[in-house]
Amino acid sequence: MKLKLRVWRQKNSDATGRFEEYPLSDVDEHMSFLEMLDMLNEQLINEGKEPVAFDSDCREGICGMCGLVINSVPHGRGETTYQTTTCQLHMREFHDGDTITIEPWKAEPFPVLKDLVVDRTAFDRIIQAGGFISAPTGTAPDAHAAPIDKNNADHAFDNATCIGCGACVAACPNGSAMLFTAAKVSHLGMLPQGQPERWTRVIGMVGQHDEEGFGNCTNLGECTAVCPKGIPLESISRLNRDLFSALGKVK
Repeated sequence: MKLKLRVWRQKNSDATGRFEEYPLSDVDEHMSFLEMLDMLNEQLINEGKEPVAFDSDCREGICGMCGLVINSVPHGRGETTYQTTTCQLHMREFHDGDTITIEPWKAEPFPVLKDLVVDRTAFDRIIQAGGFISAPTGTAPDAHAAPIDKNNADHAFDNATCIGCGACVAACPNGSAMLFTAAKVSHLGMLPQGQPERWTRVIGMVGQHDEEGFGNCTNLGECTAVCPKGIPLESISRLNRDLFSALGKVK
């Protein structure tokens, strides 16, 4: 398959970025999107040109490193594949002769470091603002030793699957990270071990979210539509309920 790639190139955070076009031939439909970018970089290196910088690690849809906006959709969208990580998007979702536009996450709290690589340490600071779990857990308990309501356990697990990729921010017109913050707050707030710091945690994390410069949530739902782990929009509602409760409890 032959493709034309429009790739965002930017030397560093202070430089002005631009799109550059690259033709690419003999792309196998069974390649992952990142393998296709590896192929592009081999071509550029052979031509004596600077390869395209992009993030990747596990390439198994686990780590959340591969953050790219592909044809205006965070992580990309194929005819049969949606809500996936970039590394799990395959070239069979595209057609011979397609033009593919590739950009980094574009949000003020995610400054571009180089080309398609952005600095997502704002997420780390949000998590750090939540503090630690003080409840002693000791060794791994028996599965039935700490009774937890099944509904709460399911919701906690669903939110714990968030991999912190940042697709929610890239998709949100306001650049909000509320879905990420809600997932990190909810998976602890719905378990017994997370109760001692439940109220200070939500205040600290939401405060850090705002301090980092992320926008406000207006419930458009673009975030959950592209989340590769399907974190539901109701997680943000749960975050808001906890925040309102916490503001009345913490002085």
